[in-house]
Amino acid sequence: MMLTIDPVRWGSALALSSGYLAMCLAIWRARAAARPGPVTGAADWLVVHASQTGSAEHLAARTAATLSTGGLSARAMCMSELGPDTLSVAQRILFIASTYGEGDAPDSAARFAGAAMAASPDLSHLHYAVLALGDSSYTHYCGFGRALDGWLAAHGATALFDRIDVDRGDPAALAAWQHHIGRLAGTSDAPDWEAPNYGNWRIAARTLANPGSAGAPLYRIALVPVDAALPDWEAGDLAQVSAPADPGHPREYSIASLPSEGRLELLVRLQRRADGSLGAASGWLCETASPDEPIPLRIRAHGRFRLNGNAGRPLIAIGNGSGLAGLRALLKARIDAGKGDNWLLFGERNAAHDFLCRDELQGWLASGGLARLDLAFSRDGATPRYVQHLLREHAPALRSWVDDGAAIYVCGSLQGMAGGVHEALTEVLGVEMLDALTAAGRYRRDVY
Repeated sequence: MMLTIDPVRWGSALALSSGYLAMCLAIWRARAAARPGPVTGAADWLVVHASQTGSAEHLAARTAATLSTGGLSARAMCMSELGPDTLSVAQRILFIASTYGEGDAPDSAARFAGAAMAASPDLSHLHYAVLALGDSSYTHYCGFGRALDGWLAAHGATALFDRIDVDRGDPAALAAWQHHIGRLAGTSDAPDWEAPNYGNWRIAARTLANPGSAGAPLYRIALVPVDAALPDWEAGDLAQVSAPADPGHPREYSIASLPSEGRLELLVRLQRRADGSLGAASGWLCETASPDEPIPLRIRAHGRFRLNGNAGRPLIAIGNGSGLAGLRALLKARIDAGKGDNWLLFGERNAAHDFLCRDELQGWLASGGLARLDLAFSRDGATPRYVQHLLREHAPALRSWVDDGAAIYVCGSLQGMAGGVHEALTEVLGVEMLDALTAAGRYRRDVY
C-alpha cells in the first residue's frame, strides 16, 4: 500500500563530508551552548520529531539515546509539544522532520508550521541541527525540513552543522547524522543503528479482490513465517517487504489482519510503470512470487496509527481503495474487544467489482460489529461521488459522534481522497475542532 522507505536501514558509519575543522567548530559551539542556562523539559538537549508514519519518531529516540550514551541529558519529543515558551528558553534542539505530500508538514507538526513558523521570535540563543526526511521523486523534496531550517536560521538560531537531507532512507545520509551526533555526545564508539533483520515468509494465499474492476488489480495476500512463530503486532502497524528486484528500497504496507487470525494480510495494488512493466514490489507480490519463494518481511510499529488511548472511544474509519487494509485491522481489533460503536465510510469505483471485503463488512454490520457502513462508488452514478461527499451528507451524525468522544482514522490515497476528506471534515466540524482533535490524538491519518 504505502511506498515509503525504511529510514532505519543503516549502513556502516561513513566519514563526514565536511572537514575536521568544521566538526571541531560544531563541537565548540555545542560545548559553549552547554554552559549553565535554562533547562527545558528536564533535559539539556531536545530531540524534536515531526513524523507521519513513525520514521522520524524512531530516529529521534535513537538520537536521544546516543546523546545519553555520552552522558548528556536528552529527551525526544513530538513537535506538537514544542510551543513558544519552550522555544524561548531551549538552547539545544535537534530536529528530525519528515515531509508530507508535496512539501507539507506532517500532521503532528501542522500546528507548529501554521502558528510558530508564522511568528518572528528571537532565536539567537538556540543552537540546532536539522535532519530532513524526504523522497526526491516529489517536486518539493524535503520541503518541510528545508523550510524549518530556513526559518530557524532567519530568526537567529545557530546551526551546529549543515542540514542533512535523506532521500528515501539513504544509509549514507543517516550514517552522517549518526556520526555528527556521536561527536556532539563525545563518543565515537556508539553502536550503529541497525534495523531489525528481515524474516522469511511465504505466501499462503493470494486472491484478486476486485475482478473486473476498471482500476488496477488489487490483491488480498496472506503471509505466514517460514520457520518461525508468528510475531506480534498491533492494528495500525506496517509490514516492510524487500523485493529482490530492488532490495535497497523496501516497501511498506499497512497490515490488514491481527495476530489472532494466524496470518499477516496485505491489500496490494498492482502497479505498472509508464512502459507497462510491473512495479518491483507489487508485481512480485501480486504475480511473480511463487508460494514457496521466501518473502523477506519485517514488521514496523506505527504508533501514530495504533488505537492506543482511542481503544475505548467510538471509531470513525474513513478511507478508499487499499486503505481499507489499515482500517480493517483497527475495526477488527475493536470488534474482537466487544466494541460495536464503529462507523466505516469507504469509497471505491464500482459496487459490482470494487466492494472490497463485502461479505465480511456486511456480516459485521448485521451482527452489530459495525454501527454504520456508508459507501461511495464514484462511477455508479451520473456524477462522481466520493467518500468526502458522505461526510457532508451525514454531517449531523458526524458531529454527534465526535461530541460523544469518537476518534477519526483516515487511510488511503494522498491525492484526492485525503485532501478532500480533510476539507470536508473542516467544513463539518470547523478548523478549531479539527485542530483540537489532532492535538488530542483523536484525528489520525495514514495516507500515501
